[in-house]
Amino acid sequence: MKNKLINNPNIKYEAIKHPKINGIQIINGKNNFPISWLNQQGYCEYSLYLQYFKGIKTAPTQEMTLGTREHQKLEDKFKEDAVPTTFDEVLKTSMEEAAISREFFVVAPEYGIRGFIDEIWMTPDEFVIIDDKPGKIPYPSTINQVLAYSLAFKSMINKLSENPQTTLFSPKKDKRKIKAALRERGTDNIFWIDEFDENNEKKIKFLVNRMHGLFEGSKPFLPTKNINKCNKCRFQSYCEHF
Repeated sequence: MKNKLINNPNIKYEAIKHPKINGIQIINGKNNFPISWLNQQGYCEYSLYLQYFKGIKTAPTQEMTLGTREHQKLEDKFKEDAVPTTFDEVLKTSMEEAAISREFFVVAPEYGIRGFIDEIWMTPDEFVIIDDKPGKIPYPSTINQVLAYSLAFKSMINKLSENPQTTLFSPKKDKRKIKAALRERGTDNIFWIDEFDENNEKKIKFLVNRMHGLFEGSKPFLPTKNINKCNKCRFQSYCEHF
């Protein structure tokens, strides 16, 4: 598979910072949050409130620092021989020749989500959306995160079919399946993979809607009931539930 550095010139949206919530953008009149927040939501919803609503800042953990360093090393290695291209162009060429891309930006205004896919494989048979994680346990929170990337990716393919400027490729004719996968960081070990089918799509849409309910104030931020998580939490000294 050839390395492809993808940009998305045909998919542009005006983003406005949310006046009260750090990290939220308003795109096409709808709140839009980073997909990575789903991982934190699965750990403890209330930590999202403390960090982004209350604006509490803490020093990054050792795990976060290491993850950022390893992530950058992989990205730098990938760029050494990556060929610049566009999203619609690689969709077309990957039907004949498989391609890999990293740090691929996805955004789905209709669902209010955005983020960067760690790695994506585009082959003549399928798309594989990969999120790199430390360890090799498929936690529900990490599964939710990669399912949301898959949802946004599918949305972008659908948007291309509605774009009159797209001439290289007709996404309506693309029958390739989308698969979501988790990989042990720094290895080739894919320890969880599943097709992004109707059930997974329905599941992640439900969770995304819950997230928007949190931001809009119609749902409460629930703290974790796992004391082991609380003991490791970097927000414990600020948390009224600890």
